[in-house]
Amino acid sequence: MKKVSELVNNKNYDLLKEFNQEKKNEDFKNFVDKINLPDKELCKTTSKLKDSLCEFNHCIDCKGLAFCKNEVKGYRYSYEVINDKLNFLYTPCKYKENDEEQNKYSKNIELYNISSSLKNAKVKDIYTDDKSRIEIIIYINDYISSYFKDRKKGVYLTGNFGSGKTYLIAALFNELAKKDVRCAICYFPEFLRTLKESFKEVEEGLSYSDKFNYIKKVPLLLIDDIGAENLSTWARDEILGTLLQYRMEENLPTFFTSNLTLEELESHLAMTGSKVDKVKARRIIERIKYLTNEMTLIGIDRRK
Repeated sequence: MKKVSELVNNKNYDLLKEFNQEKKNEDFKNFVDKINLPDKELCKTTSKLKDSLCEFNHCIDCKGLAFCKNEVKGYRYSYEVINDKLNFLYTPCKYKENDEEQNKYSKNIELYNISSSLKNAKVKDIYTDDKSRIEIIIYINDYISSYFKDRKKGVYLTGNFGSGKTYLIAALFNELAKKDVRCAICYFPEFLRTLKESFKEVEEGLSYSDKFNYIKKVPLLLIDDIGAENLSTWARDEILGTLLQYRMEENLPTFFTSNLTLEELESHLAMTGSKVDKVKARRIIERIKYLTNEMTLIGIDRRK
């Protein structure tokens, strides 16, 4: 019966033999020769070194994350030497690092009942071929550059369907999110519906009452598509009125997008047209005017 030491020596011999066989491949040889460890240590991880070399070669001419051939997208199976031992790990490639750097701001943006694609809205991607956009584009650039110096009013952006109103404000928010400003975009019609279902219902760990308090207090808020909701006195007085009153008192920048002008929105908010409803609608409009400047965007329907 062979001794344990003999078995170990035989195993080590086999590992070294396999390793030297692989070193006949010049590509593999050049790869392992750069590692400052003796062959008797390297031979213990021949298969892992081959995997690392394969992924290293994939990265050489890679054009981007979409073209990644490695097992874990955006990462390379690599190695490091610690205490004269070879340790393997996954390290992000330059494209993955850049992607993470570009998108780390997304934690500062909360979206309620609206497409997550808005987190990708960028000021540099805004179409400038439409003269009707000049005023709002100038405003956006000025707002971004002066946000920390002069807390300006938000915008009530009215205009036709598909003109890009929400995208424009989302692009503004994303730029400020990169500067660590917390923002929220709330699609108002759907938000009201889900809020009404239950203040106590839990979704993703937050009750709707928690969400209401969040958008009430968030530093930057976009109320998207106001005027498209199925209005009730509860939605107008308890939700919208309370929300705007708080943000007005705390001087929190608030933005709106709508297909309605402020005059049309006031008629919508008046509901029955009774004297009481007209007074309450007027109060809402006064709060919006206090918080914003009205701008109009009549442009090409870019959703077609």
